[in-house]
Amino acid sequence: PDPPSEGCMRGGAVSALSLCATMSSLVQDVPQDIKFPEAEKEVLEYWDKKDCFQKSLRMSRDENRPIYSFYDGPPFATGMPHYGHILAGTIKDVVTRYAHMNGYRVERKWGWDCHGLPVEYEIDQKLGIKSRDDVLKMTVKAYNAECRSVVMRYADEWKRVVRRMARWIDMENDYKTLDLNYMESVWWVCKQLFDKDLIYRGYKVMPYSTACSTPLSNFEAGQNYKDVSDPECVVAFPIVGADPPTSLVAWTTTPWTLPSNLALCVHPTLDYVYVRDKKTDARYVMGKSRLTQVFKKEADYEIEKECKGSDLEGTKYEPLFPYFIEEKAEVAYRVLTDTYVTDDGGTGIVHQAPAFGEDDYRVCLKHGVIIKGEAVPCPIDDDGRFTDKVPDFKGLHVKEADKPILAHLKPGGRLVKSGAIKHSYPFCWRSDTPLIYRVIPSWFVKVESIRDRLVANNAKTRWVPQAVKEKRFHNWLENARDWAISRNRFWGTPLPIWRSDDWEEIVCVGSVAELKELSGVEVSDLHKDTIDGIEIPSKQGKGMLRRVEEVFDCWFESGSMPYAQCHYPFENKEAFEASFPGDFIAEGLDQTRGWFYTLVVLGTALFDTAPFKNVIVNGLVLAQDGKKMSKRLKNYPDPEIVVDTHGADALRMYLINSPVVRGEELRFREEGVKDVVRDVLLPWYNSYRFLVQSVRRMEREGEFEGIRQGHIASANVMDQWIQAACAGLVQFVRKEMEAYRLYTVMPRLLRYMDDLTNWYIKMNRPRLKGSMGPAESRLSADILFNVLLTLTRCMSPFTPLFCDHIYQNLKLFQPESERSDSIHHLPFPTPNLEAMDERMEQKVARMQAFVEKGRNARDKRGVSLRMPIKGCTAICQDPQVLSDLRDLEGYIKEELNVRELVTTAEEGDSVTRSAEPDNAVLGKRLGKAMKDVSAAVRKLTNEELRGFEARGSIDVCGHTLTGGDIKVALNFSGAADTVQAESYEGVLAVFDMAQDESLRREGMAREIVARVQRMRKGASLSLEDEIEIFFETGDAALKEVIAEHGEAIRGTLRVDLLERSRMPPYARAISSADEEVGGAAISLTITSACLHCTKEGEGLSPDVAGLQAALAALSFDSKNPPKEVRVSV
Repeated sequence: PDPPSEGCMRGGAVSALSLCATMSSLVQDVPQDIKFPEAEKEVLEYWDKKDCFQKSLRMSRDENRPIYSFYDGPPFATGMPHYGHILAGTIKDVVTRYAHMNGYRVERKWGWDCHGLPVEYEIDQKLGIKSRDDVLKMTVKAYNAECRSVVMRYADEWKRVVRRMARWIDMENDYKTLDLNYMESVWWVCKQLFDKDLIYRGYKVMPYSTACSTPLSNFEAGQNYKDVSDPECVVAFPIVGADPPTSLVAWTTTPWTLPSNLALCVHPTLDYVYVRDKKTDARYVMGKSRLTQVFKKEADYEIEKECKGSDLEGTKYEPLFPYFIEEKAEVAYRVLTDTYVTDDGGTGIVHQAPAFGEDDYRVCLKHGVIIKGEAVPCPIDDDGRFTDKVPDFKGLHVKEADKPILAHLKPGGRLVKSGAIKHSYPFCWRSDTPLIYRVIPSWFVKVESIRDRLVANNAKTRWVPQAVKEKRFHNWLENARDWAISRNRFWGTPLPIWRSDDWEEIVCVGSVAELKELSGVEVSDLHKDTIDGIEIPSKQGKGMLRRVEEVFDCWFESGSMPYAQCHYPFENKEAFEASFPGDFIAEGLDQTRGWFYTLVVLGTALFDTAPFKNVIVNGLVLAQDGKKMSKRLKNYPDPEIVVDTHGADALRMYLINSPVVRGEELRFREEGVKDVVRDVLLPWYNSYRFLVQSVRRMEREGEFEGIRQGHIASANVMDQWIQAACAGLVQFVRKEMEAYRLYTVMPRLLRYMDDLTNWYIKMNRPRLKGSMGPAESRLSADILFNVLLTLTRCMSPFTPLFCDHIYQNLKLFQPESERSDSIHHLPFPTPNLEAMDERMEQKVARMQAFVEKGRNARDKRGVSLRMPIKGCTAICQDPQVLSDLRDLEGYIKEELNVRELVTTAEEGDSVTRSAEPDNAVLGKRLGKAMKDVSAAVRKLTNEELRGFEARGSIDVCGHTLTGGDIKVALNFSGAADTVQAESYEGVLAVFDMAQDESLRREGMAREIVARVQRMRKGASLSLEDEIEIFFETGDAALKEVIAEHGEAIRGTLRVDLLERSRMPPYARAISSADEEVGGAAISLTITSACLHCTKEGEGLSPDVAGLQAALAALSFDSKNPPKEVRVSV
């Protein structure tokens, strides 16, 4: 027969739905462990499958959203992406995702920088090209073909990394600076500047890379300074007709420039001396304050005469070398005066080689040593090697010639002193070789003529951090010099300038169509090898005009990006003009003298505006040792390995939540990325998992009624608080993101995440598990879902992969009409004004501060949180603080495991005050008086400080100090071995940690629970797993503790702790452990839920053994166990 089944029941397990009514869960189960990189890859595949990025763009177009224009600076594809690229890309992705979620249409177009030195340098290394002649021998066409072949070498690797970092940007419909359309727009930009008389050709001393055979702009020269050791020397220049023989002496660190010496320069008002060397009897003229440059001590020399620098002007001297005497004897080899000469180094006399120094060129031009427009003696070729104009050193590279030149001077007594000096020197940013300064003909933009407009237009932009705009960039603009835009190279956009042989007729071409109109030649490519042969007939009867040799500096091309990426003005004219200036750009701090600068120069020259409205400037990412990241040194971890190990979201969050977003340096630590996983992502995941587990439990037990959304009214203080804090979070994030202050957003998001995981969930865990009944369990689940989803939506621009991973499950709680394919298709949350409650946030913050101090006190005394303590006292003069703590007394007692909380304003004799001045605040205000005031503040008595707290001010040494000027601390003199006091913000928290037997026994019960929970976690058990727990101990006192605290143990574990003797022989053990609690041994075993036969069950059949065998043979899903079973025996 089939008897009733009431007699067969599961010992201690929570009941579940009947087997016949088992219900499939609304949401998917969430495993205990997660491998974030693997989960991220699944999301990426999902995005690809659903075409999520392109769908978001189609949505914004279909909805006719307002345009948010974003400009992405083009990187070179000749190298692999590094952390600097990943950082800037993450910042751009965060901001553009946020803009899309706020109702904008955000087109995100990738670009490639394809021209310039990085590409040419690779080909030079590959083909062993040493000079310009080598290129000409192989032909420019062949050379450019080689360049074209490597331009996109690492494009696939870039695409892989950009995708893996979860950045949404269109890399298929990209722009390339080598494309005809792009280059044509660059020509148009040049033509506009030319027509405005902002482009000219001139001679100028410029930074020059001998390795790349090309000049660099000043901002390029400033990108790569190194500390190096160079030769230094003091050289004698005998004065013509001096009696006794006397020499002017000059100091230099570039001996290779001495063969080109044409003059010496002194400061007109500095003091100079004629001095005799007592050891050699040689006589020199030098700055009076610079005698130490030649002599070690006063006894070594004798001053014979003093004069001003102006007295030396015009003095003739004998040339060091004969190379330029014939052409310059009448105007050169004399002393000039200029105020740029200083007496803080050298000899106070500067040797002038106008071909190799900017000041040298200027001074010699001013004094007629050289003439404007005429060639300047410059005896080196494009590769930095001496020509036959200097036969003694012909063929030597300038840096190789230093020692031979000094050796040449020594026999004639012209070398007074030589040595070495360590100083900071500019290197080529591409070839990493020392730069020189040399005079060359170049094409320039007249930046100095529009300098005021640059400054004015920059003032209208928003920079984050603002200090970069107001100091670094502003100062650079204020001192901006004409920009050399031409390069004597081959692979680049050619300057569209044709000229007559006599340079009197110059034509600038602004388009392919104009070139055809002027020359009759139609072209489909604008590179040098294609157009150099095209000639334009002169309109002035000067024969044929030929193109100048130079190509554009690639910075001119990238600065033209806003216009050239859309082929403006030849196409997309209306769309461009409707979205210009751009809303947002972002790059590294080094671009203040690079891309940011060229953008502003060209935007101002073309349209009298900065081409962007908002810019975020990130600092530099360095290796952990503070050095520049170097592939050669291998001093940083491979970014792709870091991502595959810890995940892209962890790396993104690590970078965004670092000083680098404030424009400061970051020393990259892989450990920091790992910490993000441990401290942020895992707690977040566990919170999400706990919500899902709680809902699935309610589903099993028939208590789930769906999730309510929006603000949910609750009498529970923590419910009110977490919703208020969530509303405040959304309001704060919106405000700060509108101001582009990412560095304030991430800390606030993480603070809320801590509030959610370590406070709200922790304090409501029993409630969510059902300890207060189904209604409270549903209410807390509703609230947890809403705040968790809101937090996840707020975090989605920052950690896009994990957020979508969570969302795909959480959205199942929502009506289908509210679901989206991706969380990134949802709008950004708006603050729930109904939930906002600043007083509630303040109240809970005070409770949290008190609890934190209690935890600190326990740590200092070595008392575990599992061990209850007698009581704690809050002493404070602010009644509102005490009231707030009393209102949250239950949470304080629970969190600190304390029996009693006392709040009082009574201090007694044990409480005193001490004060410290706020040096940061007072130092600026008080200046020299700070020292006396600081000492006096520290001596203020307890009564004086009480008066200060009551009045809000106090006079100290004649200065009135207010609240923010002094930090007052409360001190407790009644501390004992069992009492610990903590002072903070006007509160003294005193904790009594004396133990009695009752407290000790309760602590042992909590310890047992902790051991079981640890076993549960180790076995990867979830709330849904039906289990039983058995113990065995020979310690009678420990058994009494378990019996005495059985209800509390069951309330936490949700099952009874049963004696081992009750464990059926057929029970399936999951985990076992032998532990020690309070000095007593205890054995713990966790089994799958068992069916037990009661006394009544045994009476149902005479065949008890058969009944037990039937029970042992039963099997069922442990996640969905039956509420009842029927067996036949």
